[in-house]
Amino acid sequence: MNDFSKALDVSVSGLKAQSQRLRHLAENIANADTPGYRRKTVSFETEYQNGSAIGRVETGRVRLDQSDLDKIFDPSHPMADETGHFQGSNVNLLIEIADAREAQRSYEANLKMFEQSKQMSSNLMSLLQK
Repeated sequence: MNDFSKALDVSVSGLKAQSQRLRHLAENIANADTPGYRRKTVSFETEYQNGSAIGRVETGRVRLDQSDLDKIFDPSHPMADETGHFQGSNVNLLIEIADAREAQRSYEANLKMFEQSKQMSSNLMSLLQK
């Protein structure tokens, strides 16, 4: 595998990882008002081949945030207990939007790296043909 292919491969792995991260962030935002919903988080891990790092990234297991769920007072809610409280979600929209912005920027950076590698490879092929 040549260096241009490796660069493309690394950027594609970053695009896939950030895409999956954005998917989970969107799911968290969509379920912010769902009672009992726990925020999902995804971690990134270095990909290894034959015991050595190859530069690509992959997503780890999806984990549920174990922080306390919000306790909401609404005696008329069907899930309310005898004190009138029910468990909301532990999604903080401010954090989710900030994480989504970060994932978007990382996605754009990987896309730019992909485009640059592709352009450099194309320019090299043009030079070699002359």
